[in-house]
Amino acid sequence: MTNSGTGKTYASAFAMRELGFKRVLFLIHRNQLAKQAKRSYEKVFNKQVTMGIVGAGNHDYDADFVFATRDTLWREEHLHRYKPTDFDCIILDEAHHSAADTYQRIMNYFTPKLWLGMTATPDKRDDNIEGRNIYEIFHYQIAYEIRLQQAMEENMLCPFHYFGISDLSMIGDGKGRNKTITTEDFNLLTSDERVKHIIEQANYFGYSGDRVKGLIFCSRIAESRELSDKFNKMINPDTGKFFRTIALNGDADENERAEAFERLAMNEADATDDIQPLDYIFSVEILNEGVDIIEVNQVIMLRPAQSPIVFIQQLGRGLRKADGKEFVVILDFIGNYEKNFMIPIALSGDRTYNPDTIRKYVISGNSTIPGASTVHFDAVAKEKIFRSIDKIRGMKTIIKDSYISLKNRLGRVPYLMDFYENGEIDPLVIIREYKTYQDFLVSVEKECYREKVTDQEKLTLEYLSKTVLSGVRPYELEILKRLFKSDRISIAELTDELKNVYLHSFDEASLENAIQVLEGRFVSKEAEYQKYKKIDIIDDHDAKFIRRMESYAKRLQHREFYKQIDDLISVGLRRYQDKFAENQAADSPFVLYEKYSRRDVSLLMNCGRDLSSIMYGMKRIGDDVFIFITYHKVGAESEELQYAEGKPDYADAFTDSMIFRWDSQIGKGPESSYMKDVMGAKRKHLMVKKSDAETSFYYMGTCDILSAVGNKKMDNNGKMKDITKVTMKMHQPVREDLLKYLESNLLDEEDKAV
Repeated sequence: MTNSGTGKTYASAFAMRELGFKRVLFLIHRNQLAKQAKRSYEKVFNKQVTMGIVGAGNHDYDADFVFATRDTLWREEHLHRYKPTDFDCIILDEAHHSAADTYQRIMNYFTPKLWLGMTATPDKRDDNIEGRNIYEIFHYQIAYEIRLQQAMEENMLCPFHYFGISDLSMIGDGKGRNKTITTEDFNLLTSDERVKHIIEQANYFGYSGDRVKGLIFCSRIAESRELSDKFNKMINPDTGKFFRTIALNGDADENERAEAFERLAMNEADATDDIQPLDYIFSVEILNEGVDIIEVNQVIMLRPAQSPIVFIQQLGRGLRKADGKEFVVILDFIGNYEKNFMIPIALSGDRTYNPDTIRKYVISGNSTIPGASTVHFDAVAKEKIFRSIDKIRGMKTIIKDSYISLKNRLGRVPYLMDFYENGEIDPLVIIREYKTYQDFLVSVEKECYREKVTDQEKLTLEYLSKTVLSGVRPYELEILKRLFKSDRISIAELTDELKNVYLHSFDEASLENAIQVLEGRFVSKEAEYQKYKKIDIIDDHDAKFIRRMESYAKRLQHREFYKQIDDLISVGLRRYQDKFAENQAADSPFVLYEKYSRRDVSLLMNCGRDLSSIMYGMKRIGDDVFIFITYHKVGAESEELQYAEGKPDYADAFTDSMIFRWDSQIGKGPESSYMKDVMGAKRKHLMVKKSDAETSFYYMGTCDILSAVGNKKMDNNGKMKDITKVTMKMHQPVREDLLKYLESNLLDEEDKAV
């Protein structure tokens, strides 16, 4: 399994040479591609073996290496020219199609020593019907896998420069995605204004080489034809001549496709009266796979990203290396599409679907792409993506698809740690949607899932999933791990062990608090405590020992319950090590620029219970005060109100990377107890999120107050009330990319920018 453009054909040729196979069948789905594969093999073997093609009028049955098209070989008159054992190895190109009946007929007939499947999209299956799983067909044996990031790192692909550009404001989901659209909407998609916009941007960002050799992906066939016609009536700014383009779609035969690819690849010097070069090929889907035009130096995307798989397939058309091609330019015209969040997922290769992770990639961009490649989003395109991230829909479907893909790959039911280790959906995202992994398994497997748990076991899983899975601190997890084997744990011995493991970050008070958390006490209301105290994990403990309840010991004998508890512990400890352990300061449980919920703050500050419901604006906890900021406030729904209820339009903002200005709550002047709590705190912590779409806050670090000046602000009743205008200085300058993200403007529902 390799990314598009990484040389699967050559890799298979080298493997055949090393393995010394005498007879090989290379099975492919189009005649043109069979010819390309044969040429690649000829370069590797240099006439050491005979090679031939079976398909499209060619019948080289007796060649040592046969390159056959699927649509020819599956027919009996061709298939039975061979004995089942005639080939040492059979190679299936684009192996994600191997579940199709035509491929299966061939696979069920032959019995080679080795089946070798090659694909850039192993998870692009037809469905989840038994026998259709590509991993299952190849007995879950993955010889080699490389994804985009690794391929770029190893210099296997041509560097790319990706530019996410805002499309015209009228292009939205209704116009960009639907199969049937109104004449008015179609006219907008193919308007002269949009054509000029595309040409201007394509000319501005350019290409590598003597002339442009580009592919343009559209949403529908009629659009590709109309845009091609309009391009052909426009002057190419580079040449001063009309553009030369065609629309190539599923109705084109092999000869038409071959001629189009030849014209796109050819140089101006090779032009004749009969055949002229092409500047662009417009298409919808037929260029997604199995097209090898190495000269492509510009790829333009005029359609919404519907999946990371298709996005990378289309981007990959330009990633093959070629002489005189230093890089490929990718221009992605981003409209108001629901699935814009798929773009950073595809580019980063991150499949966790954690909104914070996706935002982080859009913020940092280039740092995720190895080598000379770059990723840029213009300001408006960034905001369209951020807005899409804020409103991700269909998450349960995304989770189920990820589950099916992972189950297919592993050949068994995956658990949360499998998702984490394989870089699939973030376990926290699963729990956010389903509360427990048990509920998810019941939902997705239905009657096939037979590993039931009791109500008390499910209650325990629910409490631990929302309390310790995040891994913001390790103590609860370490205790739970030891309770698997021990009826009682010496607190002194545990303290010594954890001091050795966590060194400077160990905190004895937090360990004591963790014991209370495992008694079901970390709740916001008494009714919740009455519910969760029934988890019955820890018996009454004293100063010396933590004792395991006998009922919990019995429940751990239930294999499925034990497995899911162990799963939660494993994921939580890994998350702590990966996200928090290394960068945690000796005097603070928080890691700079990581995200924390109000619940996390309550836990890490040993509050004894969840204070989320009363932790708004500001919260004093002992010698610490936490100031919670939503950078972009919600506007008032009524013209009669100054601001949305409970969300005044405070003037909270960074003036630079060090200075932050904050308005107190309305009615809280400098002499108020509220402000005395702020001013008198030994440590002042700033927590910021961009908008209410985010559920957790970036930890911006600690700060000092430079000034606190009284002022007035009108409340929603039109009365002027006291406030305090506070100027703070951060102890560390705020990271530049994060500051830019917070300060970027949220778009109105109808974007005005073009």
